Amino acid sequence: MASITIRNLDDHVKQRLRMRAATHGRSMEEEAREILRRVMDEASPPVNLAAAIRARVPVSARVELALPAREPMRDPPQLG
Repeated sequence: MASITIRNLDDHVKQRLRMRAATHGRSMEEEAREILRRVMDEASPPVNLAAAIRARVPVSARVELALPAREPMRDPPQLG
């Protein structure tokens, strides 16, 4: 088993961790392990931004937009 040290932990965060651990009848260390375990077991977010946005917007709220036709590219300017 590996171990880590967390430096510069905000006093407020440490106090909240202490209170949460006491509520669950665990040590602060065990509570931190449980939090990390739970967070790391969650599914990772989708890599595709469009898919992530689509997943958050309900079908009933989606709108189809008419896209204007694209014009051909202009010729680059002649330099010199």
